[in-house]
Parts: sequence; C-alpha cells; structure tokens
Amino acid sequence: MTSLTQRSSGLVQRRTEASRSAADKDRTLCQEAHDEPRRGDELEDDDTGDSKETRLTLMEEVLLLGLKDREGYTSFWNDCISSGLRGCMLIELALRGRLQLESCGMRRKSLLARKVICKSDAPTGDVLLDEALKHIKDTQPPETVQSWIELLSGETWNPLKLHYQLRNVRERLAKNLVEKGVLTTEKQNFLLFDMTTHPLTNNTIKQRLIKKVQEAVLDKWVNDPHRMDKRMLSLIFLAHSSDVLENAFAPLLDDQYDLAMKRVRQLLELEPEGESIKGNTNELLWAVVAAFTK
Repeated sequence: MTSLTQRSSGLVQRRTEASRSAADKDRTLCQEAHDEPRRGDELEDDDTGDSKETRLTLMEEVLLLGLKDREGYTSFWNDCISSGLRGCMLIELALRGRLQLESCGMRRKSLLARKVICKSDAPTGDVLLDEALKHIKDTQPPETVQSWIELLSGETWNPLKLHYQLRNVRERLAKNLVEKGVLTTEKQNFLLFDMTTHPLTNNTIKQRLIKKVQEAVLDKWVNDPHRMDKRMLSLIFLAHSSDVLENAFAPLLDDQYDLAMKRVRQLLELEPEGESIKGNTNELLWAVVAAFTK
C-alpha cells in the first residue's frame, strides 16, 4: 500500500511566528489551572492546555494540522491522510486502554505479525472510535495492525471485507471540530460541483496545537522517545505519516526548522521492534509506527 511508506519533508517558505500577548498567556494559565481530568479514559497524558470542550483526539489534531485555514479542506494531493487517520484510531484506542497486541509468545513474533486484541469494549464517547472498536472486537480471527489500517480505510482487495471501511471520516471529524467551536461550515463552488468546507474559526486552538508540536522537538526536546509524552510522540509520527507535519513547522525560522526536522528524522530512524521491548512503552503504538515506516 503506497500510503504506508516513509516520506521526507522539504524546505518551504516560512514566516516568523508572532508571540502571544501577556494577557493571552495569563488567560491560558488560568484555563490550565481549572481544567478537569478526562472521565472514563485511561490516557497517560491529557492535553492540559485545552478546556474540556476543546480537548482534541489524535484524529482531530492530525486533521486540523492538514486543513487549510481559510479554504477549509485538506490538500487534494494528499493521499496519505486517510490511512494516517486510521492509524490515529488504533493508537487512540490503545492509549485509552481499549486495545493491545497479543503476547509475543516464545518465538517472539514481530510487531506486524501480532494480532490486535480488544482489551476493553467500554464506550469511549467518540462515535468513530467506538465504531472501529466494535469492528475489532467482533472480528475473529483477529487481524494485525497493518490489516486494520487497510480495512478501516477501505484499501483492501477482499470484497468480503469492504464493510469494515469507515466512511466520510474527514467530514465526520470536521463536524466534531465544528461542534467544539474550532471550525465552521461553508459551501464552496468548484465550477463543476459544490463542496462543503470547514474553514478555521478558532485560531487559538490551532496555534496552541502547532506550538505544542514545535516545543516537543525544540524547547522541550528530551532526546529519548520513552521520556516523551506518548500522545505527542504518536502525534509526531502520525502527522508525518499523514504528510501534514510540515504545516506545524512552516512558521519556524530557518535554523529552528532545520533543527526540528533533524530531530524528527531521529525519531523516524528508530527501530520499532527494539523500542517496543523497552520499559514504559506501548507496543501497539510502535506497531503502528512500524506499519508506516516499514
């Protein structure tokens, strides 16, 4: 599957990121202090900068990075984001304690040979995640990570398995972001057809997301993936696999951009099999990474 390949990013024209005002910083600090923990989910690290109403899933974050602010749609040339969003679903469910990989056994199977097991079928509160979880729970025998990415995105040659495809994922995620006040809905005419678009309406949320990604590989870089926040580590891998990571680094100065990309390449060069056996890790996370970088 051509979308499950590692891609490199090139230099683009960048602009200096405008700094926030002192008042904005004060409001953000107040908001962080009053954020409530997520109920019913087993996330190791929540997005502490977001209010409960605007806390985003990995799927929503990747889509938001890929959407053009004014136009309200992803690039027509991006053929990677579809499979990338399915990878987001698997990792999100794993971080919430719903999925895990089967045990490796005495012969120690590779990550991509091990099956995905439903650990808990408790509802997540997200329709797309619950739909994917139900498919995985009801499927016997179990499938591998790479198979599930292909099945959920509809990129399978088996007509008997086309019912696994999750349809209109980008549109459904965009509607979630509309409900959270991040995007709005408009109709645009493209000569031969009309298309529903979702331009950005709350720039603060997206800028906070971009800043968070930038800081992870610049100011807060720890040079050890196992000391990084698992959600942020996942976001970097998935945004790269979805060909939208470049958008987060575009505002950086040239030297910052080069350093950020150098550190991202260090992450991409890691060996998932070796990283998955280290302490404080999530095997399914590394299995998804292996599927996109094999």
